[in-house]
Amino acid sequence: MAEKLKLDYKKTMIIGAGFMSSSIAWAIYDPYITRILQDLLSKSSTITAWSNALIERFPKLLEFTKLQGQDIGSALTGFTLVPLFIGIIMTFDNIFGVIFQPFFGKLSDRTHTRFGKRRPYIFVGAPTAAIFFALIPWMKTVPSLMVCVILYVFIMSTWRSPVVSLMPDLTPSSLRSEANAVINLCGGIGGLIGMVAGTLLCAVFGFNSKLHEEYRWVFLLGSIIMILGTLILYFFVHEPDSRIKAQAQANMAADEAAKKAAAREEAKKEKERLKAIKLTKSERTSLIFMLFGLFFLFCGTNSITTFFSLFAGEILGKTTAQATSMMAIFAVSSMVAALPSGKLGQKIGRKKTILIGLLAFMSVFILYRITGNLALIWVALVLGGAANMMITVNTLPLVLEIGGIEKIGTFTGYYYTATFSAQIAAPIVFGIIRMFSGTYMTLFTFCPIAFAISTFCIFLVRHGEAIPQQVVKEVEMANAD
Repeated sequence: MAEKLKLDYKKTMIIGAGFMSSSIAWAIYDPYITRILQDLLSKSSTITAWSNALIERFPKLLEFTKLQGQDIGSALTGFTLVPLFIGIIMTFDNIFGVIFQPFFGKLSDRTHTRFGKRRPYIFVGAPTAAIFFALIPWMKTVPSLMVCVILYVFIMSTWRSPVVSLMPDLTPSSLRSEANAVINLCGGIGGLIGMVAGTLLCAVFGFNSKLHEEYRWVFLLGSIIMILGTLILYFFVHEPDSRIKAQAQANMAADEAAKKAAAREEAKKEKERLKAIKLTKSERTSLIFMLFGLFFLFCGTNSITTFFSLFAGEILGKTTAQATSMMAIFAVSSMVAALPSGKLGQKIGRKKTILIGLLAFMSVFILYRITGNLALIWVALVLGGAANMMITVNTLPLVLEIGGIEKIGTFTGYYYTATFSAQIAAPIVFGIIRMFSGTYMTLFTFCPIAFAISTFCIFLVRHGEAIPQQVVKEVEMANAD
């Protein structure tokens, strides 16, 4: 009987250091950048002029705004294009993700260095991104802010696929759901740190959160932790030297020219070999439905993370630091559910676990929307966090299982193409909804609809479950013979 494989938790958590550092940055970025944008855009004479011009050209917009219950006499609650522009700007990171993450995922598959395939991208990308991240709150004008934001989100997109690919590279197929749970636990810890950072800084140093005194220090803290995460990966995570095979083949050539020719030929053969590995029709269908399911799933979750700070300010009267502290409840719930979600995915299957999470997510959001009881927001944060982790830890392993071990980087790119496409669409679509509805309460209508469509798509997926360990051992023994 084959020996049962066991996950090395310590090693997996160290691998998760890179994901944790990026999670801290995004946990800070989403709530704080929306408040920074709202402050700067609300003071923009250009945005005000465009809003007024639109009302003059289409006066029925003003009538519609009145019907939604908005006080059009107030500069803060009258018809304005600010929510739409916030939504558009918040898609920048996702646009860059869709364009560049698949490219760098594929590029890392073919990278050969003494540091391995993935780590070189992290070593360069993370510290550089940290610099521009720290500069964001220092910008006083919209153009200067946009320069820092664009450079930050571009550089982040160069190392996201490589850092995520580290785990499946170094983990057997049957253990990836469990390992992904550990990685997401690390991400949850990072998210929690980012969410409570503002509150802690205000408490320790006496910053006035209403005056945004903590903004610069929160971003600086995120930058420092990104750099620390990179150092952990440098010193404690060791990828195999991916040059060894290429060097052995190249050494067969008699001279430098022959070495280069051999390397080119080998690269061509490898490319053709990977291209020849095709999915069956059934696998392609499952992949398409899974990617559409991810698209609508992330339409819902991204709208929450992007606009929750503004929702909490408008509906609950919270400051940015208080809003991020509320989201810390979501993060804690996610962390507690991380490891059980991975084990549940192994026990009952990834697809079933994802569907249970989606149904739970939908239920708590619908309940809060119907009742309007503000106390239920805490229930939604707790149960929603657990449900979100049930989904998150199983979706990426499911997609990678469809693609196979040879194309981990490529299918990681597909995964992020779907999720980042959603994160491009969602802020714009919800920004328009908010602009016309006049309230961020519509988050709790928009998100359940997106989750329902996602549930339908994932229900139709027929592939992507883990290969049983016994089957893996039998195949390895057959290949050895």
